[in-house]
Amino acid sequence: GVGVLKDVRKGYFSREWSNYAMCGVGVVLVALCFRSLLQINWKDFAIIRILLETHVVNLLLGVMILTCLTMFYLLRRKRPVYLIDFAVFKPDISDRCSNDEFVQKSQQSGFFTEDSLAFQRKIMANNGVGNDTYLPPGVRAVPPECTMQNARDEAALVLFGCIDEVLKRTGISPKQIDILVLNCSLFNPTPSLTAMIINKYKLRSNILSFNLSGMGCSANPISVGLARDLLQVYAGSYALVLSTENITQNWYFGNEKSMLIPNTLFRMGGACMLLSNKFIDRFRAKYQLLHVVRTHKGANDSCYYCVYQKEDSEGFRGVHLSKDLMQIAADALKQNITTLGPLILPLSEQLKFFINLCRRRILKQKLKPYIPNFKKAVQHFCIHAGGRGVIDALEKNLSLDLKDVEPSRQTLWRFGNTSSSSIWYELLYSEVHRGVRRGDRVWQIAFGSGFKCNSAVWKSLRWNKRELHEWPACLPEKVSATSLDPSAAIVCH
Repeated sequence: GVGVLKDVRKGYFSREWSNYAMCGVGVVLVALCFRSLLQINWKDFAIIRILLETHVVNLLLGVMILTCLTMFYLLRRKRPVYLIDFAVFKPDISDRCSNDEFVQKSQQSGFFTEDSLAFQRKIMANNGVGNDTYLPPGVRAVPPECTMQNARDEAALVLFGCIDEVLKRTGISPKQIDILVLNCSLFNPTPSLTAMIINKYKLRSNILSFNLSGMGCSANPISVGLARDLLQVYAGSYALVLSTENITQNWYFGNEKSMLIPNTLFRMGGACMLLSNKFIDRFRAKYQLLHVVRTHKGANDSCYYCVYQKEDSEGFRGVHLSKDLMQIAADALKQNITTLGPLILPLSEQLKFFINLCRRRILKQKLKPYIPNFKKAVQHFCIHAGGRGVIDALEKNLSLDLKDVEPSRQTLWRFGNTSSSSIWYELLYSEVHRGVRRGDRVWQIAFGSGFKCNSAVWKSLRWNKRELHEWPACLPEKVSATSLDPSAAIVCH
């Protein structure tokens, strides 16, 4: 109970709410002054003149206090952060790896036992990943060539592809970029991936670059939050944010089942966003960032170890997934939305939540916790495509319908789990197949090792609709034979 109240307090005493309170006080003071001015007649002006002449010090003191309050507000006021545009990596058809090809190459590699191959077939039949996902050349080679150079080549292919598209869509020169933030959890070479980008695009020598590692699939809201904070300090700046995960050097070649699951889920992908705090960019930006809420459960041992990179008994390195992962994710989500709720939910939903909370905690009534209806505050949901189980759990816990989770299911089906970039594939799907209307809110929810649950909420500034060809179509002749998802027809046109 105490933890829930602390999370609620975080939402209400956040910087946004303090700004709203200051604005409210200012509006009240202005209204009172205006009301007083309306009651003054011409005889009162003579009295006011005498008062001004005899109380000059008090007048100056009042002006100074008003000036200080104004400066205090302006210093605390957050600069709006705009998303000018974004792009996701769309692999070439030569990198396509069907499920049958995946199993065949795994068998040819000679690393996996028949039991492990059967386990992977079983997982792939039910995890929601389709037949047209992509793997890098080093993994598809027989035998696998998971070298440092192949890993660099994969990173360059994904990152440069995203950046080129963003620069083309926005017309921004690389020299105009002031801030560079990149997250990639499991591949961190020297020089860094940000240094690779700076070298490729000849970015300025005074650019602020940050290379985040080990943050897991929830890293994109962390990167966006870091870029937002930097844009509060550096006025008139552009920030380039990139999210990816490297598959080549993190493929598991052992036979422990808890470490084989990532092989069947994770696929090649990445995303790039261009952010700005320039007022002039508001008129061409697609979205404005409203909130970033982060929840970290790493203080708890079971949460810390539920997604854990280690070596198995034979010395093969991989990522172990705990059986408690779904329950831990549900608890992290609960804490995250408890903090986020006061920031975005309408007053009616907040009242229902607080009444339910008081009845359970104060009156000790045996009631189920009230889950607010987030569909009254958010029009588009981008749930991390971590697997069919993750999407099903959030669909149930947030009382969403099939339409709300369709972008997540289709992203998982078409591209697999692309880690931290998956929430941007989902937003692309929404723009292509539905369109995002002006004023709509987009909620991106991501989970990752640590254990973390992070959210980002965006507001659409205009009608955002992309052409149908911008969402890569599946190959119908392949999907019709192996499709396990009845909704795949929406994608495979």
